[in-house]
Amino acid sequence: MREFSRSLPMALLRAREAVMRQFRPSLRDHAMTEQQWRILRALTAIDQIEVSELARATYLLGPSLSRILRDLEGRQLIQRRSPESDLRRGIVSITPAGLALIEAVAPISEEIYAEITRRFGAKKLETLHAMLRELEMELLAIPVRGGAEEAAED
Repeated sequence: MREFSRSLPMALLRAREAVMRQFRPSLRDHAMTEQQWRILRALTAIDQIEVSELARATYLLGPSLSRILRDLEGRQLIQRRSPESDLRRGIVSITPAGLALIEAVAPISEEIYAEITRRFGAKKLETLHAMLRELEMELLAIPVRGGAEEAAED
């Protein structure tokens, strides 16, 4: 068995932690968790989305997503509704207050991205993105051993 520190999952987690360490103070300053921010960012790209699709897009498990959506709705950052055709389905959209929060945090986020790019290098960062996309596609083509897939959660 390979050394623990050399496992791919641990290397990816360490890199993710190093990246998120840069963003967490800004999120905290705006009373946001990483998962809440992830949801709001996903919602800025679309008018509305079904809850199940949002869970897949943000890699959050249903029970956690439900709790987070309840909190975001309580802060009036998102709106939830059920279509009349199927009251079991939930549709989520971002509110003007949610968009205003995104606009407040975005400049800080862009400053952090600029610093990461400056330190790591634009070419290396683009190469990293390309390699991560390639790794994801290659691994998605491999059947999962042992049965059902599970969603990742923070």
